[in-house]
This record gives sequence, C-alpha cells and structure tokens, in this order.
Amino acid sequence: MTTFSTDSSYSLLLSEPSSTLKLDMPAPAHLPDSMMSSVSLLPENKRLILFTRHSLRERSDGKGFASYQLPLTAKGRVLAKSWGRWLSSHLPYSLDVDSISSPIGRCIDTAQLMQEGAGLQRLITEQPLLVEPGSLVTEPELTSVVFKEIGVLNFINRFLQGNLEGTKNAYQGGIDILSLFYQYQPKPGQLMLAVSHDTLLSAFLGVMLDVPEIDWNDWPKMMEGVFLWFDEKPFTEASAYFVWRGVVYQRPICSLLESYRATGFAPSKLLLPPEVKWR
Repeated sequence: MTTFSTDSSYSLLLSEPSSTLKLDMPAPAHLPDSMMSSVSLLPENKRLILFTRHSLRERSDGKGFASYQLPLTAKGRVLAKSWGRWLSSHLPYSLDVDSISSPIGRCIDTAQLMQEGAGLQRLITEQPLLVEPGSLVTEPELTSVVFKEIGVLNFINRFLQGNLEGTKNAYQGGIDILSLFYQYQPKPGQLMLAVSHDTLLSAFLGVMLDVPEIDWNDWPKMMEGVFLWFDEKPFTEASAYFVWRGVVYQRPICSLLESYRATGFAPSKLLLPPEVKWR
C-alpha cells in the first residue's frame, strides 16, 4: 500500500486535462504508465521542470546499490530519445532550453538523448545537488557503510525520519533542491529537464508530501519523474506545484521552512536563491 497520502502541509488539487495536449499517439515503449497520467494534467504556459530519474540502466545488486559506472541499456537509450520526441511533439511546451543533470554518465546521457529526440542540442549543466553526496549526504564515509548494510529503501526512510548520521536534515535537502529549480526556471512555455537518481527523487517526494516512511510501491521507476512549477512570487512566498503519478499537489515553501526551523536547524545552512536574505 502506498504511503504517499494526504497531509495538512500540502494540498491535493483537482485539475482538468489540458485541451491543447495531443494524446492521440501511443506512449514510448517501456515508459512508466504514470507519466501519461501526469502529462494530461499539466497546466499551460508555466515555467515547467521535469525532475526525472534517468532511463533504463544495467542491473544493480540485490540491495539496490547501483554503481555510478552502470550505463544505460540499449532499450534505455531508445526510451530516452523517444520520450524526448514525444514530449516535444505532444506538449504545448518547448524543450529548447538548457538542461541540468547529475554528473553521472547515465543521467547526462538521458538528458542528451531526450534533447536529441526533441531535435535539439542544448547545454547540459552538471549539478552536484542532483547526485550524492549532494542534497542528502554530507559525509559519504559514514553513510556508504550504512547504505550497503541496510539497503536503499531503509536508507531513505531513515533519512526522512532524521535518523541517519552523515546526512542533511530532510527538509534542508528538499529546500535545497527546490531552490536549485527555482534559480534554473525556464521561460514561460518552456520545459526544462532535470535528470537525477531514484534516491534523490524518492527523498524529495517524501519531503514534499511530508511522509516519514515510503515503501517499494512509492519508489520511482526508471524514466519516471515529477513535473513541477512555481507561482510567480519570491522564493519564500511561493508555492511549488507538482504532478506525480497523475495527481496534482501544491506545497507552500514557507511550510517547508517552518518544518525545517521546528527541527532546530539554523536557516543559514540552507542553499537558497541569491535574492533570499535571512534576518
């Protein structure tokens, strides 16, 4: 049973399918079904970001430990390219914008292939917040041993519960990623790609939905992602809107900041947009 459920710190929004979407063509093979449920709910003319896990890669070990050297499979390369082509031809959004990505090869390749599918060749900026150590881990020499002992799912749950030495406060991790996206927002009517890993995406969603624990039903599949945008306000006054598995949510950033402060952490530790000044 999925544990991503309702909570007072965010809102579930009702949304009608966009009248400008062209959903007459089948989805790319091997694309998670949830992505088609999500694209049908996207608004128009927003500064849209697709925060996605990379495409299909070679298999990892039994505990979910995936070496950063694991490449995309042949099917994964085809999927990334066909998904980029589908998005560019079916959404009322332009993908003609630079992308951001984890520095790991399979993530950069996913972004590049999606751009190629859209008929583009744009800059892909490597972002350390989209890999570990980064938005979750601060002391990898401590966490790597625990990760291999307890497995990836238990690792993320302990992170969400604030019970994992060598990591950030969970709310800080979520706010760091949001502030990165806020600074890299594209122009209205554009869709920017942000390619990362399952651990970061699952932790980010856990924070955004205020759940202390997730299970494997919640785990992002390869090439599964969340569509996200902000309203046109300063960062600390804005809400983040996101579509995950066919449901639209709203999360005020101020509620994340309040939760972060409630845990006893100082705001000076946060990575925030340059215009945000703490007093």
